[in-house]
Order: sequence, then structure tokens, then C-alpha cells
Amino acid sequence: MSTWQQTQTPYGSGAAPPPPGFYPQGAPYPKADGGYPTAGGYPTAGGYPTAGGYPAGGGYPSGGGYPPPYAQQNMPYYGAGGPDHSQNNSFNAPENFGFSDKTIRKNFICKVYSILMCQLLVTLMFVAMATFHVATKNYIKSHPGLSIIAIIITFGTLIALACCEDLRRKSPTNFILLFIFTLAESFLLAVSVSRYYPEQVMLALGLTTLICFALTIFAFQTKIDFTVMGGFLTVAVIVLLVASIVAIFFPGKLMTLIIASAGAIIFSLYLIYDTQMMVGGDHKYSISPEEYIFAALTIYVDIINIFMYILAIIGASGDD
Repeated sequence: MSTWQQTQTPYGSGAAPPPPGFYPQGAPYPKADGGYPTAGGYPTAGGYPTAGGYPAGGGYPSGGGYPPPYAQQNMPYYGAGGPDHSQNNSFNAPENFGFSDKTIRKNFICKVYSILMCQLLVTLMFVAMATFHVATKNYIKSHPGLSIIAIIITFGTLIALACCEDLRRKSPTNFILLFIFTLAESFLLAVSVSRYYPEQVMLALGLTTLICFALTIFAFQTKIDFTVMGGFLTVAVIVLLVASIVAIFFPGKLMTLIIASAGAIIFSLYLIYDTQMMVGGDHKYSISPEEYIFAALTIYVDIINIFMYILAIIGASGDD
């Protein structure tokens, strides 16, 4: 009879023997009353914990065990391997970064439109003076040299703001240059509207307001990405410029209507393009939130050009 068969087991006389290696070698077996050994029953050298935690040589913490489950839920995670986003964790890095980006973009849009409203108010005052104040209208017509000075200032400040990144990002230099540009452009616009009747100017203002408001809402809501049309719009402006030069040598009512209509359409597309560049989001291209001066400048120029071309259409249509 084998050694195991001579030893009394807790499983009764009909119990099957455990497979070899079931109990550690050299360790006492359970007692006959069915209990388990209370001390010294299992070896301590084999990876099982002793009193006081885990063995230090196994790489586990020796005291205190593992941290509670909630301790890792507030840790930042980036990319794959993070916590389950379906749970209500107190930190969700991608969502927080997305919220931060939307907040910055929203503040950027508010700043751009605040600057734009101030520019348009200044321009509206110049237009109103040149339209309804007879003395101002006569003074503008009798001093053509002021228009040349305004043209030089307009192109100078426009080139400085468009080409020099440091100037348009450095405050208060960027605001000063933008204010000078707005004054010069407003004066040129006042010179232009002084040749039209007040009714024509008011009609052009109303149509421009409606068109720009509708195009802005469309740019915010549409899923069509107009930011990829930058090259096409640049070519269209060059063609429009060449046609305008040709129209100087071949003046006529029909030529004026064609060029003015084409210009109104092109700069309406430019308004949608610049608005989507400012909004960003899912569009392919977007402007940096630091370029609030440049964004306000481009949208202001678009609106002024739309107004001028609509006024030219109204003026040409009213000529006998």
C-alpha cells in the first residue's frame, strides 16, 4: 500500500486520490475532522502573501495593497487605453480639449464681429455725411486731392496689415493701423456715394445689409466647404480687374452692368469664404484665432465691395 493510502483523509474512504502535485511536497495534509491547518499549512516561499501584504521581491506593494478603484478615474488619458468614456468619469481629455477649442473659436468670432461693427459704424457716418449734408458733399467734390491721399493711405495700411504678421498681431499697433485704414476707406466711399442720389444710396445700403446677413447665415449653416475655393476666387478677381481696366477705354451702360454684377457675385462668394475661414470647425482651412484683425479686415473689404457694386448696378439701371 502507498503512502497516501495509509494516511487518513478528510474525504472518506471512497474518495479518489488527488492528482500528483496537488498538495505541496513536505506540507501536512488536512486533519481527519475536515478542518484545514491553521498554521504552517502551506509554504510561504511560493508566491502566496504572508501577513502584512505581498512579498517585497515580487514587485508588488508591500503595504496597503493596491489603491482604491476610484483613484485612477481622475487621471488624464490621451488616445487609446484610457478609461471607458461610457462611464461618468470626472475627466475626459478629448472632450475637454474640444470644448476649449470651441470656446476659443467662439470668443474669436465675437471679437471679429465687434471690430467689424465699429468699422461699419464709422463708414456709415461718412456715407451719411456725404449723402445728406450738402456742404460736405460740395467740399468733397471741390477737393479731389484728398481722394489721392486717401488712396495712398488705404493701400499702404492694407499692404502693411496683409503682409506684415508682426504688425497685425501686435497691439495696439494693429488697432491703430486698422483705424487709419477704416478712415481712409470710409472717405473714399463717401467720395463715391456723393455722385449718386440719396434714394439710390439708401437702396444700396438696404440691399447690401440683406445680402450680407443672408450670406453670413448661409456660411454658418451650409455643409458646403467654400474654403477650398481660394484659388478660383483669386483668378476671378484678376479677371474682374482686367475687365474693369478694359471698361475704362470702352465705357457703356451694358459694360458697367456686366462688371458690377460680376463683382457683386465674386465678393459675395468671398464673404462666404472669409466667414467660413473665420468659423473653422469642419472646414478644410481656417484662420488662426490670433488673426482677429486680419479676419475683420477681409470681411469689411468684402462688404464694402458688395455695396459699391450694388450701388453701381442701381446707378447704371437708373441712367437714361
